[in-house]
This record gives sequence, structure tokens and C-alpha cells, in this order.
Amino acid sequence: MLAEDRKFMLEALELAGRGVGLASPNPTVGCVIVREGSIVGRGFHEYRLMDHAEVRAVREAGGRVRGATAYVTLEPCCHHGRTPPCADLLVQSGVARVVVAARDPNPQVNGRGIDRIRAAGIPVDVGILRGRAERLIEPFACHATTGRPLVVAKAGMTLDGRIGLRGKGQLHITSPEAAQFTQALRREMDALLVGVGTVLEDDPELTYRGTPPRGRGLTRVILDSRLRTPQDARLLADSSSPVLIYCAADAAAERRRRFERRGAEAVVVPRSKGRLSLNHVLEDLGRRGILGLLVEGGSSIHWSFLSLGAVDKFYFILAPSLLGGRKAVPVVGGSGFPDLETAPRFKIVRIIRVGGDAVLEVYPSCSRSFISPWLRSGAPPYSGRPSRLPSPRK
Repeated sequence: MLAEDRKFMLEALELAGRGVGLASPNPTVGCVIVREGSIVGRGFHEYRLMDHAEVRAVREAGGRVRGATAYVTLEPCCHHGRTPPCADLLVQSGVARVVVAARDPNPQVNGRGIDRIRAAGIPVDVGILRGRAERLIEPFACHATTGRPLVVAKAGMTLDGRIGLRGKGQLHITSPEAAQFTQALRREMDALLVGVGTVLEDDPELTYRGTPPRGRGLTRVILDSRLRTPQDARLLADSSSPVLIYCAADAAAERRRRFERRGAEAVVVPRSKGRLSLNHVLEDLGRRGILGLLVEGGSSIHWSFLSLGAVDKFYFILAPSLLGGRKAVPVVGGSGFPDLETAPRFKIVRIIRVGGDAVLEVYPSCSRSFISPWLRSGAPPYSGRPSRLPSPRK
């Protein structure tokens, strides 16, 4: 049975993968209905279509669902949202068994869906291929349990940790394949953040340019305390996705109105130690339903997030080149940590070859991700990590 369960759960996970970029602000979920060793129903969740994965799979199975086994990558929901509870649907459909990869960390569910199915006399097995299922819902889990987005930082860099040269504009340090990897990250996230320094230096569009579709426009976030973003910046010329510019209260009101006339939203947040309060920025993004935030820099922005303990995962893309010298910009700027004891530590979970580059997927000790190896290993979390109240699933 274990080999068969693994086989069909892999099918459900493959379906769930099709929902990446399409399910937010709900979790990415896949489901297959199996009867007498054959798949009779398949489904994955797309937010715009409303129906959850279980609904689509049961509908496709029709009358063959009775007496079948349902394989679901995430615990069926047990509460009314935009749709009725999927746990009730499976009970009413007459399935004989349910196999769940991962429990739903959403406080509104968190085992209650499984309990409801078992209370109806239907056996439920939990945990097969749990790790793969949990990776798919990592942004959702962070938002559901903290009210804030999962913060994923990304930097393309030389072997000596440099991301560019001062005054030289954008340098293409990493390979074209690394650029495709970045687009894949942008597809997984709901928002992309840079500092105004990157806007002034590189004039980026900050758009998603991958091939697989997205369900929500990629929200572009600029940290710009004094509203120095040029009115002719390329990111303002593209109105296909929202632009949020976070600024300080003393930024000129007329400048704020100009950005709003261009379709951007200027959001005032307080300062903290002379900089924009990232806590307020993250809380505001969480209220807007942003599950995952991709921080692409620059150097001072990476320092701001790391020094606050506000990074949950980091992708370092290492190109086989060197810059050296004093004019080269480090991947993390700022004032630096005074010693190794106070600096965040990292655990490498994957090394991925992308073209001629190497991608290090690492979790800092400050990570709030529920799959962080720091939390799962029992190591004490970073003391600077802020705690937040859960927010309900939509």
C-alpha cells in the first residue's frame, strides 16, 4: 500500500504544482481520486475558478468516487469561505479512504478537517511525502500563522560576494539560465521589492516575464522614503500590475499625488532608527493578502532585512567570476554585524546548478518559515524575530 500511496500522491503533487502562481491567496493544492488502482478524478486549485482541488477531482470522478481513495496534498478545509468545506464534500461523496500529505497550518483548520473525516468513520492516513507538500504551501503557511508574507531574498553575485560596481549601472553577473530561475521565483511570489537605489541605478521594470501564467499581477514594491523614484521610471510605464511605493510622512504630498496619477500607490509608514519601518511595511503587505515577498535588493536593502531578522529564506546565485576592489558593491551593505555571535547564521538546504552558476538555497537563523531547518532541528530561533498574530485563510 505504501508504494501505491506514494505513486498516487506524486500525481497529486504534480497537479498541485500546476497551481503555483495561480492559487494565491489560497494554498497550492492537488487531489486525485483513485478507484481499483486507476485515477478517475483529478483537480488542482486556481483562485479565479473558486473550486478547490477536491471539488474538481470529485466532479471529474462522478459516480466512481464512491468507495474510492482520495489523495490530497493538503488537509481538506473544514470551514466556509468562498466555498463549502472540502472535508464535508469528501464525506458526502462516499470515499472509502483519504490520504493527506500535510496538515493545514491555518489556525482555522490545523487538524480539524482530518478529525471531521475520521468522525464520519472514514480512515485518514497523514504524512506521505509531507516535505514536498509543505514546500508548495510555504508562503501560505507563513502568512496564515504570522499575518505577514514569507520573505525570500535573492541576489546574483560573484564568488567574492559582489553584485555590481558603483556608478556602472546594472551588470549581468549571472547566466541567462539564472535569469530564468529568477522568473520562476517571481512566479511563486505575490510581490517583488527593491530599494529606490536600485530604481535610480538600473531603472528596472520589475515584471514577471516567465512563460507559465500567473493568476495575480506581481505587486511591485519600492522602498523610497523621500519619493526619489523618477516619474519616467520604466516600472511606472507598465500598468499591468500594482506598484506600491512606501515613503516617510515627510515626503512631499505633491509627489505622492503625482505617483497616484501615474497609477502607483504611495503608502506612508513611520521611520525606525532613521529608516522606513520594515515591520510596518510587512504588516501592510500582509493585510493586502501578499503571501510571498521576493526581495531583490540592493545591497542596503538586504542589510535592512537581515539586520532586522526579517528574512525567511535566501537564494544566493553564485557566478564563477570575481570583481574585487573597493568600488565593487557587496551583496549585503549597511554597517555590518559587530561579530559572528550576533550575526544570523545560515543552513544550506539545496545547491542547484543553473547554467554555469550555482544557487545556494539557505535559511537564516531568523527564519519564520514552518519548514525552516532551524525550527525543525530544535535550535533556538533568532532572538530578534518579531512574533505576530495569525491571520485567517481567505
